Amino acid sequence: GKGLIIPLNCQVVCVHEDWNSGGAGNALGTLYAWQKACKACIKNERDLEAELKTNKISVALYHTAGKGTRLAPLPGAENNNKPGVKLPAMISDGKVLTILESVIKQTGIYASSRKGRLSVFWGDQIFVPTVDTKYDPSLAHADILCMLGPMPNAEEWKEKGLEKYGLIAVAQSGTACQIEKVDYETALSMTKNNLGQISQVGTSLGSFSIDAQLLFALLQEFNQELNQKIAQFDTDPHWWMPMTLPLEAYCQVMKKKSNRIRTGRSALFSYTKNDTKS
Repeated sequence: GKGLIIPLNCQVVCVHEDWNSGGAGNALGTLYAWQKACKACIKNERDLEAELKTNKISVALYHTAGKGTRLAPLPGAENNNKPGVKLPAMISDGKVLTILESVIKQTGIYASSRKGRLSVFWGDQIFVPTVDTKYDPSLAHADILCMLGPMPNAEEWKEKGLEKYGLIAVAQSGTACQIEKVDYETALSMTKNNLGQISQVGTSLGSFSIDAQLLFALLQEFNQELNQKIAQFDTDPHWWMPMTLPLEAYCQVMKKKSNRIRTGRSALFSYTKNDTKS
């Protein structure tokens, strides 16, 4: 409750995804949830868009979809409500803490640094930050949480099973890119032209934040899909990879994944990549 999990001055808005074609994916799902939250707040005479644009608020969105296959059989006790699974911990009022409540309480430490930004977290992902959570977010329109380490060699890459994960690669210059589920040789070939020598690489947690400028650019770009409630786009393959990888490298990996490459998106990707500070 308020004062225990969230601050007393925090407003909670619950929305659901009524999409026409199954699921929207976590990219379109994020934009759609934001739109529905804005509409819900307008009824209470609150303008979230204006408050975000003027850096008055920090907004966090928690995706809670999924029945918890990998967490089975625990979600069965909560009618397959994965974030509702109870943890062996108590809130001060004697109530048992759920995964979602734990995530909300934990990620609240980013709020003070993210005024004017929309943060997106997963309702069942608990992590312990190892770096300072207070930082200057104006360095980039988007930031992604990840677990970085020194760039491994081919043997270490295989031993760690990095080809099974979405990864963030960081060059010595500080420039970064998203690569997803590729082997060592492919990762090097994909990044050599735009990054140069990679100094760090690590698994992406998927959680991210974007500023108001990028959020409203994405809302405009995907206006048709949002209005018609069609298509399915995820953040890694449809936002971060085309924004940070060379076009040829992106097309190469997407062909391997037999995924759709939407036309008419290059203008957005070019704008964001050139306008974003590394």
